[in-house]
Amino acid sequence: MGLLTIIRKNKFKDRELRLLFLGLDNSGKSSIVRRILGEDIAGVSPTLGFDIRTVVHRGYTLNIWDVGGQKSLRPYWRNYFERTDALVWVVDSGDRARLDDAREELWGVLGEERLAGASILIFANKQDIVGALSAEEIRRALALDAISSHAWRIQPCSAATGAQLGAGVDWAVEDVGRRMYFGGGGGVAPPEASKEAERRGETGTA
Repeated sequence: MGLLTIIRKNKFKDRELRLLFLGLDNSGKSSIVRRILGEDIAGVSPTLGFDIRTVVHRGYTLNIWDVGGQKSLRPYWRNYFERTDALVWVVDSGDRARLDDAREELWGVLGEERLAGASILIFANKQDIVGALSAEEIRRALALDAISSHAWRIQPCSAATGAQLGAGVDWAVEDVGRRMYFGGGGGVAPPEASKEAERRGETGTA
């Protein structure tokens, strides 16, 4: 039995996935995490450092790492890359002025060897606000079609209302499950749910 097989069997037994939430400050990372956990988002403050939360989703234990996005903290992001199964990149769809920064930081992260093979979920957050850029506009601004090293998906969403957050998390869990559990990955979204999630977001593959 090869080492990779042993690792996969152990991961399957534990059924634990590690999701790393990154993005610029004020993009809504912590609010999204709270929504996923079913918590109130009132009074959310910027994450100074990092926060670790755990939730069971479709039979998997998701260990969610929410890391602050302030410019002073970004050099330390690399300290959290180890053993990440899915990177969740959150973008403020209403902040046109910082889209170039978001693209530059994202592509810097994508070049990290320790994230090789990780699924990439981009949440185009704050779709509820007037003037928010569409997922297609965010896709072009971040040059997502140029990603060739990872499976990725962009999901329009709103932390304020909770809209379409579940579809994004479902995709991340399903994609990691396919990769790590030989296509079995019991507990992921059924085919019909996957097709519906596909309809609501835009997906690319390496």
